[in-house]
Amino acid sequence: MNSIPAMNPISFPVLALEPGTIAAIGVFAFIATLILFGMFARYLSLWIQSVFAGAAIGPVTLIMMTIKKINPAIIVKSKIIAVQAGLTDYYPISTNALEAHYMAGGNVERVVRSLVAAHRAKIELNWDTAAAIDLAGRDILEAVRTSVYPKVIDCPDPSQTSGTLDAVAGDGIQLKARARVTVRTNIAQLIGGATEETVVARVGQGIVQAIGSTASYATVLENPDNISRTVLNLGLEAQTSYEIVSIDIADIDVGENIGARLQADQAEADMQVAQAKAEERRASAMAQEQEMRAKIQANRAKVVEAEALVPQAIADSFRGGQLGLLDYYELKNVQADTDMRAAIAGTGKQTSTKTGA
Repeated sequence: MNSIPAMNPISFPVLALEPGTIAAIGVFAFIATLILFGMFARYLSLWIQSVFAGAAIGPVTLIMMTIKKINPAIIVKSKIIAVQAGLTDYYPISTNALEAHYMAGGNVERVVRSLVAAHRAKIELNWDTAAAIDLAGRDILEAVRTSVYPKVIDCPDPSQTSGTLDAVAGDGIQLKARARVTVRTNIAQLIGGATEETVVARVGQGIVQAIGSTASYATVLENPDNISRTVLNLGLEAQTSYEIVSIDIADIDVGENIGARLQADQAEADMQVAQAKAEERRASAMAQEQEMRAKIQANRAKVVEAEALVPQAIADSFRGGQLGLLDYYELKNVQADTDMRAAIAGTGKQTSTKTGA
């Protein structure tokens, strides 16, 4: 028989590592193992919680949340709250909806808590409405709480002003009032509805209008609740985020007598107008007097001018033979008699003038 030659075994090269390199690889492998174990433990804990709570969020979904930069703990906790509270029995709240709201910048946990509170209080509110309100910047949980437990608002707002609502009754007496308005949230108009400041402004306007339409301030002091009922019936909560439950007059004080002050001011104004008219008439009279004096002086000038012509006329009469010497002396006697009578009467200035031939 032919003998089979013996074959030499195949030898493989052995990679020789230094002890320091082996230690570094071991440390790296140990750290990587710890990181993977931590991640696995984190996702495993969240997955176990969701499974036992009935939320049923898979581990792959949890890992994808981390990749999408979503905090999986918040999503799992919110989903567990919704399931345990029985919200999913009335309207679906999917994991995708929670993730979408989180990525949109909303507060997922607060929205879910508001839904739970609304469900317990039998308030009609679904996920879409609550999420929209939260994204609009409104505190949806506080809105639900205010709807369950009404809030009291001071009118006027003490944080804005320390004054009062000043109004004047029909008899002119000023009244200074403070009111307290009890409101609850109107969920249906929370998006786009006016805020608390609008309610305070409308209530203040209504109180001032109601007091102004009252005949006497005493009527307001006797029955301040009439003002409250009148303002409450005006429907001031229209297009606002609140429903007015009650309006209570907390304080009302008597101020100034505005009517009397206005009458005094009017009388003062009338007196000034009368004085101005009298001064105008006086100035007109003085101007007219000056005009009369000017006319007198003008007439006197004419008289002097006419008197200056008398001697010339007498001389012309003498030369023409129309006037004799006796006639001239008779004229002089008449003038002298006239001057004497004027002197006796005390009229002052003589009216006659010297005449010459």
